[in-house]
Amino acid sequence: MQSLLRPEYLLTGIRYLLITLSLTMSMSQVAVAEERKEATTKLTLQFALSLALSANPEIAIALREREAIDGIKTQAAVRPNPSISTMMQDTRSATRETTLQINQEFELGNKRDARIEVANTFYSKAEAELENKKAEIHANVIAAFYGVLAAQERVSLAKSSLDVAYLALDAASKRVKAGKSSPVEETKSKIAESTAKIELSQANSQLNSNRKRLTALWGNPQPVFDYAEGDVTKVPEALAWNDLSAMLEDSPPIKIAKIEINAREAITKVERSKSVPNITVSAGIVNNQDLNINQALLGLSVPIPLFNRNQGHVQEAVSRKYKAEDELVSLKSKLELNLASQYERLNAARQASESLRTEILPGAQSAFEAANKGFSAGKFNFLDVLDAQRTLFQAKSQYIQALLEAHQAVAEIERIVGDVIVHQSKS
Repeated sequence: MQSLLRPEYLLTGIRYLLITLSLTMSMSQVAVAEERKEATTKLTLQFALSLALSANPEIAIALREREAIDGIKTQAAVRPNPSISTMMQDTRSATRETTLQINQEFELGNKRDARIEVANTFYSKAEAELENKKAEIHANVIAAFYGVLAAQERVSLAKSSLDVAYLALDAASKRVKAGKSSPVEETKSKIAESTAKIELSQANSQLNSNRKRLTALWGNPQPVFDYAEGDVTKVPEALAWNDLSAMLEDSPPIKIAKIEINAREAITKVERSKSVPNITVSAGIVNNQDLNINQALLGLSVPIPLFNRNQGHVQEAVSRKYKAEDELVSLKSKLELNLASQYERLNAARQASESLRTEILPGAQSAFEAANKGFSAGKFNFLDVLDAQRTLFQAKSQYIQALLEAHQAVAEIERIVGDVIVHQSKS
């Protein structure tokens, strides 16, 4: 038993324990990383939001800033350190006089309370900035995710257009061989096919860009997921304008601006407190070798605020407070204008998408089907089919763009007010 208590065995046991703890922590970190790993197949909006909010580097930066402000809070409450000093008069031992004293500075004018108030205010601002950053990331993910959904729809549309171009080329070739059509129509069919291939290539390129833009929000430059799962055709409907306008007062940017005013007010108190001088109390002992006695020493030091009353810094602090108030007024005006613009954008996109879905798309689809049948029966030439196909393709593209505009407008509104504002969806 005593041999097990030898230092070398104890050190070995401690090392083993540390290694075990390290491995356990590493395994837990790996488990957490696995839980937050990007899906290799389908990606939903909720999972994308979870990934971004847990792994976005900008949120990590905001968290570090809040940790730093927490250190400032700790430092603000610290009182001045005492100091010790010694002095010797006459180097001869028989007549030497040695002084040893302790000096303690006492802050007056509520300086410590003012510092603590400033630190607490800036901590509140750091928390508000963190919430604002989360709102921004939330909005960015929504905009990027629906950008991927829209790009997937465009790829699907381009593939359908290319399939139609293949069929049209095959039909035109057969008609030319049968002597029912001019070779010019076959040439036009080939041009339409090449155009469809270019549009498909552009759609794939746009999809790849949107996928990378989405995954970059959680620090992944190369997307892993195969496709985004969602319904881009569900058009969001926002709250009423009066409700949105009321929410603006509690939005993260407004909160930050208000906290900035409070911080400037607290800084003004700090600067004004500095005009009150601190006092330093000294206590010590004097050893007089000549008289062979020890004498008590008491002292008090008070600066005279004759020239420097910190008046310049007080003026600066007051002016910066007024500046923060003016910035709040300007910010409210800009946010109200932006909110109104995005609200109108959402309503316009909703109306456009509804009109395209119920009126334009059915008509364009019917015209294309009629032109295609007529061309196959020899009643129409290829120009009619090509024109109908192009009209249908453009209508579907406009529909997808209108849906994307609606979702992006919702994302921007939520970015402004810092909250989810959609309460209903219509398809």
